[in-house]
Amino acid sequence: MEVVEIISSYINKDNNILRVEFRFMGDEGIRQDVIEFEYMKDFGYYEGDMMEVFESMDIDDEDWDDWDTDEDEVFIDDETLISFLNEYYIVFPDKIPDEEYN
Repeated sequence: MEVVEIISSYINKDNNILRVEFRFMGDEGIRQDVIEFEYMKDFGYYEGDMMEVFESMDIDDEDWDDWDTDEDEVFIDDETLISFLNEYYIVFPDKIPDEEYN
């Protein structure tokens, strides 16, 4: 099984929470999971301050105020999150959530 799409995600490093909605290849519904953020660190997908991500995004100073600057929240791009989830579910296949249909 391979994660191919992130529907939504929320990360709060201080509360050690990664909430994610995603699809595996071939899914018709969605899957939802809450994973300890610590696993992202353990798997090498988060190292320290993410300011370098924002600095590389070429954001104008006037647009910077539009970003939520809550220090508890972290931004990880979808491609990185997909890579992490694919690796996480290979290591922990028993934690794969069931597919939900609306």
